Amino acid sequence: MHNQPKAYILALISVAFWSTMGTAFKLTLNYLNPGMLLLIATFTAFAFLGIVVLIKGKITVLKQLTWRQTFNSALMGLFNPFLYYLVLFEAYNLIPAQEGVALNYIWPVILVIFSILFLKQHITLISVFAILISFFGTVVIAMHGDFTQFHFSNTTGVILAVGSAFFWASFWIINMKDPREAIVKMFINFAFGAVYILIWNIYKNNIIVPSFPGLAGAMYIGVFEMGLTFVLWLTALKLSTHTARVSNLVFISPFISLILVSFFVGEKILPSTVIGLAIIVLGIVIQQYSQWRENRSELGITKSE
Repeated sequence: MHNQPKAYILALISVAFWSTMGTAFKLTLNYLNPGMLLLIATFTAFAFLGIVVLIKGKITVLKQLTWRQTFNSALMGLFNPFLYYLVLFEAYNLIPAQEGVALNYIWPVILVIFSILFLKQHITLISVFAILISFFGTVVIAMHGDFTQFHFSNTTGVILAVGSAFFWASFWIINMKDPREAIVKMFINFAFGAVYILIWNIYKNNIIVPSFPGLAGAMYIGVFEMGLTFVLWLTALKLSTHTARVSNLVFISPFISLILVSFFVGEKILPSTVIGLAIIVLGIVIQQYSQWRENRSELGITKSE
């Protein structure tokens, strides 16, 4: 049953939580290494999603898992939460939070490219133009708007921030091919992800007793980045009369993130970061508009109708 006002409220709450993540990542990394941060956050999200699965009475679905579904979950858990967040946290450890927030936002563009390559989706000339616009935005951010010399603030950090978007897009490509209910899938994905990150931390000898600020920050990220916010967002999409009405609200998030990063982390937000992020979002909006026009054309919808 649709309930558009409630959908907007839940979507805005989700956006508000996600907007705090750039700040939460950067501050928590002052107390924990990236691997330990991901370990605590992943187990927190796994426990939270487990509670949701129990409340929804979906626990019996786990007994009906096929080997194919189990393999898919193992693969998705490898990409998200393990590889995506591990690479993202490593990036935040090396570059300013504002760059991490902005550069990671290239993932919708990577998703479009992967959809073309792996899902055989059609691409138009305007879509190519939109992709180039968004990539130009990442260059503006990475080079701080200075094109007189090819130099990044931290080359490894920039590569990791952009690279994390590839892992996120890979996860969504696999996820789109799996018809299972989202909450159940995420719970199983995080079960595998928790095992991967535990093994990784043991191998890297990262296990430490966290301080209270580190523990609190990691648990906050586990709930409000990976767990509760995801549930709220899914609910908002189901309640909305059209997914675009709420999904477009996510464009607000990175700009709010920059404000919070400036206030709580103390970073001076560079004009190049804001301009670059705006360019990335512009490219994404153009791409979405192109897709919308193409869908209308396929359905035979014209202005006169």
